[in-house]
Amino acid sequence: MTENKQGQPSYKKRSTLPEVWRRFKKNRRAVVGLVILVILILVAAFANFLPYDPYKQSPSEALQTSSWSHLMGTDEFGRDILTRVCYGARLSIFIAFLATAFACVTGTILGAIAGYYGKKVETIIMRVMDILLAIPNMLLAIVVAAVLGAGAFNMMLAVAISNVPHYVRLMRSAVLSIQGQEYIEASRSVGATDWYIIKSHIIPNCLAPLIVQVTTRVGAAILICSSLSFIGVGISPPTAEWGAMLSKGKDFLREFPHLTVWPGLAIMITAFALNMLGDGLRDALDPKLKT
Repeated sequence: MTENKQGQPSYKKRSTLPEVWRRFKKNRRAVVGLVILVILILVAAFANFLPYDPYKQSPSEALQTSSWSHLMGTDEFGRDILTRVCYGARLSIFIAFLATAFACVTGTILGAIAGYYGKKVETIIMRVMDILLAIPNMLLAIVVAAVLGAGAFNMMLAVAISNVPHYVRLMRSAVLSIQGQEYIEASRSVGATDWYIIKSHIIPNCLAPLIVQVTTRVGAAILICSSLSFIGVGISPPTAEWGAMLSKGKDFLREFPHLTVWPGLAIMITAFALNMLGDGLRDALDPKLKT
């Protein structure tokens, strides 16, 4: 608190970003989630520096348990599991983030249009979204992936399509809550176009719930991607991907459980970190939602 020229107390307003960061740092679980996510991204980025090739087979070293030369052991073809888990992080995280970004952009645009224009446009968009929401996420992703076929791009598209309705509904409700605000009416009164109002006023003021939704949906996207690869409609072997590694390791589950334990732990830790990060961002961006 400072004093103005008239000697009256005045309060210095904190900027939004530092205030959000200050509240975020107080949440230890959110900070732990952020640290874990950063470590996973660094591991994925520098996987090339590991001493083993993730695809080179060494039958003489097949199905080894943890040792100094192979910290996580080897698979049925003698490939180093640690290396494959690190390369799998690169693929799994990249596909999940890309699918979530695609779903977020598409859903944000459709939701903003539905909420802003209303009437017939809103009815058409929301009825289509209601049909998609009537199908469970996993089932919808399986259907889309089965129709498109296996592959990284098709899997990304399947996960994105299954997530679009969530962003449409979130954005529509956010638009309806701010559409009648004075600054929106002021923009209309000076002749601003609908597109200008949407991109300059409506979308920026809806970023907080979108950021939280993106963070939590990335974790769900990783689970869906791994599940698709596990049942054979996602990434196909020998590509290093967590779900595909689980699928191959299940045949040796009793005798050599380490084949499934390590990729399973990678999926669990990543999803857990993203959920903690999402909860922390939610509390930091809107403390009133804190439970």
